[in-house]
Amino acid sequence: MQIQLKPINQQVVAVVGASSGIGRNAALQFANRGAKVVVAARSQPGLESLVEEIQKMGGEATAVVADVTVFEQVKAIADRAVEQYGRLDTWVHNAAVELYAAFEVTTPEEFKRVIDVNLMGQVYGAMAALPHLKREGRGALIHVTSIEARRSLPLQSAYAASKHGVDGFLESLRVELMHEKLPISVTNIMPASINTPLFNKARTKLGVKPMGVPPVYQPSLVAKAIVEAAERPKRDVVVGDAGKAILAAQRISPSAVDAYMVRTAFSGQRTNEPKSETAPDNLYEPIQGYDKIEGDFSEQARSWSF
Repeated sequence: MQIQLKPINQQVVAVVGASSGIGRNAALQFANRGAKVVVAARSQPGLESLVEEIQKMGGEATAVVADVTVFEQVKAIADRAVEQYGRLDTWVHNAAVELYAAFEVTTPEEFKRVIDVNLMGQVYGAMAALPHLKREGRGALIHVTSIEARRSLPLQSAYAASKHGVDGFLESLRVELMHEKLPISVTNIMPASINTPLFNKARTKLGVKPMGVPPVYQPSLVAKAIVEAAERPKRDVVVGDAGKAILAAQRISPSAVDAYMVRTAFSGQRTNEPKSETAPDNLYEPIQGYDKIEGDFSEQARSWSF
């Protein structure tokens, strides 16, 4: 079945996890293309500054403060879109938290919290959005995961498990919608290492501030892929050629990727900047000062990808 999605300038788009990084850039790109945007996150200051930025460029935006681990708060995002703009056309779910720690020093509570935000939050998002997309007769569910939806890295067991879970959930949902002949596209956006404030906000037990395994890419590349998927249906989108290389190698020889990870992924995720595990993080509450698009790796981040 061919799915025809509306042009961006005719859409109402909800972006969840919009206060910083990829989500913030995506909201700006949608607004710049003429979409009406509902932005959601836990950080009220981040949302307020984003709405102001969108309105200054002549766009329309509404903010909803929400914690994605609470279904009623997620449902309120979709409901607000319909109340404010009459409908919902695209749901972009990007909210995530990160924990850098060896599995043996990860607590049950920490592991569960990552699953609750990164997996159950995405599930709640789809549950909240689907009734509105069905009523509209078409639409797009766009879920941002990671290349770790297909290939896990060490020191990120909870994060990798959550992203694998989203991938499995989306595959099942996509086929159910196809079976019902509903013109709703389901897209999994899988970024490689992206230069966002995630690394500043993550809880770390590595003794240093973490970083993404190089090469690192700019958030604008992922945001561009999200906006494209809202207009032209796509199934899976890997952003970052290094991510594509890893996933290709994973299909050929997982054990070779294991060996590569042993050599590169432990040192590759560490900066030289000391950071205590008691330093502020956003695992349970938002932290201030990081409501921006780019992180600390702009000098080395690529704004292009093959």
